[in-house]
Amino acid sequence: MLIILFDNSARESLYPFTQTRAVADLRYGIFTAKERWEKISGLSVYIKTAGYLAGLYKSVAQDATVENDFLFIDAALKDEVALRSQILSLQTGDGLYDDAGLIAGRSSGFINDFSINNTESFFKNISIIDTVQRLNYPWQIVQWNNEQLRKDFLLTFSSIATQPLSGTNKIVQPENIIIEQGAIAEHCFINAATGPVYIAKNALVMEGCMLRGPISIGEGAVVKMGTKIYDATTISSYCVAGGEIKNSVLQSNSNKAHDGYLGDAIIGSWCNLGAGTSNSNVKNSAGDISIYHPTTKTYINAGKKSGVVMGDYSRTAINTSINTGSIIGICCNIFGEGLTPKVIDDFTWGTNNKSVYVFEKIVEHINNWKAMKAQQLSSAEISVLKYIFDTRRKD
Repeated sequence: MLIILFDNSARESLYPFTQTRAVADLRYGIFTAKERWEKISGLSVYIKTAGYLAGLYKSVAQDATVENDFLFIDAALKDEVALRSQILSLQTGDGLYDDAGLIAGRSSGFINDFSINNTESFFKNISIIDTVQRLNYPWQIVQWNNEQLRKDFLLTFSSIATQPLSGTNKIVQPENIIIEQGAIAEHCFINAATGPVYIAKNALVMEGCMLRGPISIGEGAVVKMGTKIYDATTISSYCVAGGEIKNSVLQSNSNKAHDGYLGDAIIGSWCNLGAGTSNSNVKNSAGDISIYHPTTKTYINAGKKSGVVMGDYSRTAINTSINTGSIIGICCNIFGEGLTPKVIDDFTWGTNNKSVYVFEKIVEHINNWKAMKAQQLSSAEISVLKYIFDTRRKD
């Protein structure tokens, strides 16, 4: 059996992240949804997403020629242990639904014309259950991150060997810590009494860092000297973290390397926050935060705390002050006086006298950043960015 994680009809409400990736490729907790289902099931997992993104992911077509058993799962589902079991126990022809549509279904053959708008015809035995939770808006990523980190730690604990922590560290409840081979942490304060701490292979946690679980620090990530990381934070692979970070998720290869505060925030991949950049996450009135969502064009209540949502490849100048409950699109170069606007469109150059980032410069500048980590944009990634750039200009 193969698993296929599909984007549901509400994928655009996870803007700006789902412009440049499938829902299954969004990380919170320790894993992406794809990685999590691979770990839970032990099966090969594929992604079905918007057509212009298909080139970023391995096609199921080759394996579909030798495999005739497919389990389709909504990639946006909140991870629940009971729901995992219910989905994996589905039999051929079974479809599991709630009021929002298909949760999961099992097919005896690959469905070439699978569409989320017409799934009932694909499954003979349809069951309706109580409505389950799905990721509908990006700020849910940080609202759910504490719980998901704890669940993912349990998934990881039995399958990953941990090494002893150096005696130079001050540790509380070392049994709640996984530090993989090749990871280094010296002269740090690590409190795992408040939640588990996961430090992946080849990560470096420098001297004087203070970590309070639950926290995940990804493969090859660097946490710079004296960094303070509070609970419910995920630092993904090859990120650089510094200053003060709380209840935030950084996708891969992003840098918040210097002093400044990041709280209740989600930062995309290949972003860079200039020295002294800070975001507000609470209104001065302590009231609820309403966020204007660019794709739904409505104001949505995000609760008492909400920081910045920043799309892939965006960057801030030094000492940037980011407003409460802000949404920043992809490929933005953010500089200017005063607090940033609460909504910054994709491909924005500057915030006071806004202009559009020239596409050729976008590619050049991203490749400059990628070269620092011995990478470059693939042709598929460039095609995705060009598609979004051309589409946004028509809007």
